[in-house]
Amino acid sequence: MEAIIWLGLMVVFLIVEASTVTMVSLWFAAGSLAAMIAALLGGPIWLQVALCLAVSAVLLACLRPMVRRKFTPKLKSTNVDAIVGTRGYVTADIDNVAAAGQVKLNGMEWTARSEGGEKIPAGTLVRVERIEGVKVFVSPVESKVTT
Repeated sequence: MEAIIWLGLMVVFLIVEASTVTMVSLWFAAGSLAAMIAALLGGPIWLQVALCLAVSAVLLACLRPMVRRKFTPKLKSTNVDAIVGTRGYVTADIDNVAAAGQVKLNGMEWTARSEGGEKIPAGTLVRVERIEGVKVFVSPVESKVTT
């Protein structure tokens, strides 16, 4: 009789896992399987519960991080997101008050503003901190390019 209860719990955990894909219920299903085996072998109820909890906890703690790393897709920065963190040169003086400034990033001209609000002269190497709309917000990396 106890084995049927553990089988039912295992099925419920597997259904929950299939509907949520959170990689939590799967380990409780494995714990239920261990308890069901103990029940079929005639183990006392306390041993069945202890096995269920122990197997579930060990699998959850040890295997869940590894399985999540394996099956979680790695996101790659594309398009605009790939611009943040890149470096480029100021091609037109950046002045937030005058709403002026441009930088060249990866061969493309972008409207630019200073992240800190300071004026940045043309020729300065800058790093892109963030993007808002069609403007990049930059901060200087070094003072001025010598030519």
